[in-house]
Amino acid sequence: MARLRNRKMFVRPTAKKKQADVDHITGDKIPRSFVFARGKLPGSLRQLQMNLRKLMLPFTALKLKEKKRNSLKDFLNVAGPMGVTHFLMLSKTETAPYLRVARTPQGPTLTFKIHEYSLAVDIAQSQLHPRCPQDLFKNAPLIVLSGFGSGEEHLKLTTVMFQNIFPAIDVNTVKLSSCQRIVLLNYNKDTKLIDFRHYSIRLQPVGVSRRLRKFVQNHQVPDLRNLQDVSDFVSKVGYGSESEGDDEAATVTLANDLGRVNKASTKSAVKLQEIGPRMTLQLVKIEEGLCSGGVIFSEYGTASEKRQEMNQNSGEDAEENDEDSD
Repeated sequence: MARLRNRKMFVRPTAKKKQADVDHITGDKIPRSFVFARGKLPGSLRQLQMNLRKLMLPFTALKLKEKKRNSLKDFLNVAGPMGVTHFLMLSKTETAPYLRVARTPQGPTLTFKIHEYSLAVDIAQSQLHPRCPQDLFKNAPLIVLSGFGSGEEHLKLTTVMFQNIFPAIDVNTVKLSSCQRIVLLNYNKDTKLIDFRHYSIRLQPVGVSRRLRKFVQNHQVPDLRNLQDVSDFVSKVGYGSESEGDDEAATVTLANDLGRVNKASTKSAVKLQEIGPRMTLQLVKIEEGLCSGGVIFSEYGTASEKRQEMNQNSGEDAEENDEDSD
């Protein structure tokens, strides 16, 4: 009887698909980020850190491992080969938590004081129907800045920083299916606070009943046992047969089909639903370098400005003393 030989089977390993470094449409370098902590953070800020990592998907390190002995130079050494362009650093002092946004490798660095924040889980629990599908984070969010056009230098730097932290889009070639999230930053010039919000975007066809829309989206056979005719399914009172109240200002005309419900050349209502995290920020300092260098802006004034003010005040006091002596 012939003896069978044990044949070894070799399987060629499949390489993981590498993300592109350059946008094939705009030709610009795709910005990437690290979100990490500097110092020890309490549990709620650790959750905020994970929320920010999820917000920055897909061009961030969601499972970035940190150690206490890691210095800023360690992250910078890794950032270069991986094409990381921005750092988002959370820290906590005795008075308040802070968020620093820096451009690598040479700055600048923007430091924000976090006055208030809400986690994504808190926002979901406050909603009757929270919405966060799994494919929501396959594409980077859009960025919208409001109230930053006052012309002040520190606001211009803030605008440029946040515009460059997310990939640029070409409105003529962008796919509507990739526009599923939006990050909104609104600056209040009276309070000097920035409202940071994160929303999901969904479209609903105008003039289509909620019942029909859900039927098309869910691919489920409706229960018609208690109805006399199919038309009752559409027109029966109390089942959302009338279209929802759509604000004309919040409607768009689609250039191409999007899903099974939203068709090209038809009007669809734009619906935003907050998914978090939510923050109220105050810009307190801008440094030239990466967490170092000259101070370009300080909410509390730079050292030179303080010295100038002190010299001015001392000069005024001297003049008053001379007048009193006369």
